[in-house]
Amino acid sequence: MIPVIMAGGSGTRLWPLSRTAFPKQFLALDGQLTMLQQTAARLDGLSEQAPMVICNEDHRFLVADQLLQHGKKATILLEPVGRNTAPAIALAAFQALAQNTGDEAPVLLVLAADHVIRNTKAFQQAASALLPAVKAGKIGTLGIVPTEPATGYGYIRAGVAADAGFVVEQFIEKPNLATAQEYVAAGNYYWNSGMFMVRADRYLELLKQFRADIYQACEQAMANVVADLDFVRVNGEAFKACPDESIDYAIMEPLSAVAGEPQVVVAPLDAGWSDVGSWSALWDIAEKDEGNNATLGESDVIMSNTTNSFVYGEKRLITTLGVDNLVIIDTPDALLVANKDEVQNVKNIVAEIKAAQRNEHQQHREVYRPWGKYDSVDNGSRYQVKRITVKPGAKLSVQMHHHRAEHWIVVSGTARVTNGEKTYLVTENESTYIPIGQIHALENPGVIELEMIEVQSGSYLGEDDIVRFKDLYGRA
Repeated sequence: MIPVIMAGGSGTRLWPLSRTAFPKQFLALDGQLTMLQQTAARLDGLSEQAPMVICNEDHRFLVADQLLQHGKKATILLEPVGRNTAPAIALAAFQALAQNTGDEAPVLLVLAADHVIRNTKAFQQAASALLPAVKAGKIGTLGIVPTEPATGYGYIRAGVAADAGFVVEQFIEKPNLATAQEYVAAGNYYWNSGMFMVRADRYLELLKQFRADIYQACEQAMANVVADLDFVRVNGEAFKACPDESIDYAIMEPLSAVAGEPQVVVAPLDAGWSDVGSWSALWDIAEKDEGNNATLGESDVIMSNTTNSFVYGEKRLITTLGVDNLVIIDTPDALLVANKDEVQNVKNIVAEIKAAQRNEHQQHREVYRPWGKYDSVDNGSRYQVKRITVKPGAKLSVQMHHHRAEHWIVVSGTARVTNGEKTYLVTENESTYIPIGQIHALENPGVIELEMIEVQSGSYLGEDDIVRFKDLYGRA
């Protein structure tokens, strides 16, 4: 069984903490581990196979770095564009069959990278229960035992008992409240978790049957894959031509409607599951104080006469007085204050930010790179100040700027600087100057992180004023 972790979402409903360049699956929302790391850890004891992670090309170094931090190896498939779950799983199926060395076709356990599951043991038991039926050619899914008549999830109607749980009679779209109440009262409806189990060859067979256009586009995309460092790049042009479709529409709904022997089975899962699809969902699963308030993050929070509220902060003191049912999310460059009943509409705020051609939806003030990260501390019309952190042994690209000069001051650690024809070390409390147009490079030769302050000055300070001549990460 090969776990397939879908890590391509953008997470706009958790803005401003989740951004396009750093979406929620890479955040530690309810513990020390990020959601991606929690998903990988949940597989310990369930599968001995290294997981396959499918992600946006822009997030490839985040995925590799977070899995490495957690001691996990993975095959990382890069999507040049998002095309929803049906094509993504097809890429995983083709890859699994290509790398398979056994006699049996591999089984794929398809998971989302951004779900919370409190009871790992219950999850593993439910997944394991599906395995015999899936090996026999059926598709399995995990149905969440509903805790309320939620209108934000699709539902699965279960029929007669099967070896793994129940036969699936129908996949149903998100209902209105009255219909959701009827479903919960009936007792044979489950939330559609988006977690599936299927044999790789069987999935491709069904895809070819129901959506030959998706099958053909993915087959072409996987015909000439390219290994790039630890990543597998698919044929971009072929994949861009693929229709955008979910597995629910492409396969699950038509398959469950086929007459004859049932082909889809659902195993009920009651394990403290949440897709953390909004700030109110995160409040639901967080620990509460006597006022029914929840807080997360590193900020100090003082609440007075405050009830039913959620506060997240990263650095500064946050105080509330005489408020109820609020969500307050404080980040270094954006603050969200919302009624908890309105947080599903945060995506509308993100749309307005996009329309105004701002960049707060795109990235945080602190930006991660494969070599480390930088924080834009201050800026003006002709200057910008960054705090730069370089990992031990990491090196930035050999590069040049047309419009800006840079002053580097080392705060801690040691920098190896290439400045034109010269290469030299700069240590703590020392500085160096990079003139406009000078070819230069920065490297951390030490075993501790390099911390430095960079002061840029010039007529244009955009990130696109970089000409890369050589790069360890394939960006030259």
